[in-house]
Amino acid sequence: MRAVSAPDHVRSQYGGSTRRRMFSLALPAVGEQLLNTMVGLADVFLVGNLAPRTAALLGYDSAAALTAAGLGNQFSWIMMVLFIAVGIGATALVARAVGARDEASLVRIVRQVALLGAVVGILATALGLLGAELFLAVLNAPQETRAIGAGYIRITALTFLPTALLLAITACLRGAGDTRTPLLLMLVVNTLNIAVTWLLVNGQLGLPALGVTGAAIGTTLARGLGGIAAVALLLRGHAGLRLVLDWRPDPEMLRRLVRVGLPTAGEQFIFQAALLIFVRFVTNLGTTAYAAHNITITIESVSFLPGMGYAAATGALVGQALGARRPDEAERSAYEGLFQGGLMMSILGGFIVLFPAQLVALFTNDPMVVAAATPPLRAAGLVQPALAISFILLGALRGAGDTRWPLYSRLLTTWVVRLPLTFVVVGWLGGGLPGVWLAMCTDFTLQAIMVLWRFSSEKWKKIEV
Repeated sequence: MRAVSAPDHVRSQYGGSTRRRMFSLALPAVGEQLLNTMVGLADVFLVGNLAPRTAALLGYDSAAALTAAGLGNQFSWIMMVLFIAVGIGATALVARAVGARDEASLVRIVRQVALLGAVVGILATALGLLGAELFLAVLNAPQETRAIGAGYIRITALTFLPTALLLAITACLRGAGDTRTPLLLMLVVNTLNIAVTWLLVNGQLGLPALGVTGAAIGTTLARGLGGIAAVALLLRGHAGLRLVLDWRPDPEMLRRLVRVGLPTAGEQFIFQAALLIFVRFVTNLGTTAYAAHNITITIESVSFLPGMGYAAATGALVGQALGARRPDEAERSAYEGLFQGGLMMSILGGFIVLFPAQLVALFTNDPMVVAAATPPLRAAGLVQPALAISFILLGALRGAGDTRWPLYSRLLTTWVVRLPLTFVVVGWLGGGLPGVWLAMCTDFTLQAIMVLWRFSSEKWKKIEV
């Protein structure tokens, strides 16, 4: 597999400073994404390896635990859409203000980001507490997993407010060019989550064995503490940013944040709505198939961590360059991010293709789940170069404030391609879990082609935020 690099006319203009700056900014961002993903990985690993005594005590096995936790996390990710949308607007506006050296705007932006984050966090908490059972019913979750999954959702919903603030504040920091502090915050979150989850899932050191509920408690405590720490940091001032406790709305600044972030929210809601239908195809295949699918997604999420980290770094550098009125530097940064991140993702993809069964076996001791997950995981490895293009160039577009195009492309690839193809291959032809992943990989590839075309058009250079 070969990573995509910049065209010759762009690559020849690379300076060593651009390469070093991209690497120094992206590496902590990749580490942050790794630690963020480890919160979910720890849950999957521990609930996927329930001790026999825990399974007997709680009345469910590892496959049921994986399914319940996976569906519960599905709800969390849908709520994260709102938090991510706030963060996209925050990164774009902060980066522009930093590039333009506009300190007065920075104060206004941070204050309104915190206000907007608090509002969406409270809304997400209410939805989690009141709609857990309805959500699982819509997904047609296996009956034996619904009560477990609903409990997981309710517990994690308790700290959606600090989680929203955590993601909003770290987005501001990345826009200001500080990717190390978000890394340290996620290190605290991850360490606490692993420790508490390990103690409570199988009942270590004399504590009760709580299974999926223990994993939910670990995630909740960790993200809650992370959000509190992030707020405390900006109240003191950090990386040129300061949070002023003034909760009065600033209509003009809120309008700018919403204008940039709302298309991202729309994009992700379109995707998540389609995913609800998509997941129903998987749950209809049975508990083993869903457990295999969940593990495949989890392992794949590690492989595209470089893409997520480089997307964050690329978005920040593109936004700062455009704020400084240097569009050529913005383009060089985007292609450098694609080169570095794409190379990393291609290497990880090759490793997945070569050792899929061994990787799955790290997360479950169920041989049927291992066998079911191996073919889709190999497909996930093959599609990593396309995912690199999508992740990193979408990060560049969002950093420029061009958030409508990702919305349009997501609508096309997910609703016009992935869902109909899944219906035909899985619903009509009985393609099973491999058919599900065929549709996903087709979606990813088409998305990469469309994003590359949009970036090459250079229309993003003229976006005003």
